[in-house]
Amino acid sequence: MGNRKKIKFDKETEVIGEICKALGHSTRIHIMTLLWKKDNRTCGEIVELLPFAQSTISKHLLELKKANLVNIKNKGKKIIYSIEVDKIQILKKFFANFISTIDISEQDKSTVLTTRHKVKGRNSHLKQYNYEFPHKKIKDETL
Repeated sequence: MGNRKKIKFDKETEVIGEICKALGHSTRIHIMTLLWKKDNRTCGEIVELLPFAQSTISKHLLELKKANLVNIKNKGKKIIYSIEVDKIQILKKFFANFISTIDISEQDKSTVLTTRHKVKGRNSHLKQYNYEFPHKKIKDETL
């Protein structure tokens, strides 16, 4: 491996990175959504609501705990999970500030929905570069 430089960001940027990394899996986002709708759930309650094994949910809860996105309370033999609201507030503040600084008018935004050509088949975007097979005809696919 080469010599990699580690860039040191400010503390808030580091925290946002940790939060986003922990939320980088759809199952963890779903778990957070379930906790947001009804806080203080056990792992078993979450397992009942998601189509995954208990061990899988436990691993995802551990990742959320490592990122301090959930709190854990022991209640007898049960572990109760709840959202760490302060972390969510940090994320909310970041995205609110981020979105408020975006200054792109709607007509200047491009999306997949505004694409002007039809894609037919796998690798059809490469057909215009099909120089090796000049006997093949390339259809004009404009609207």
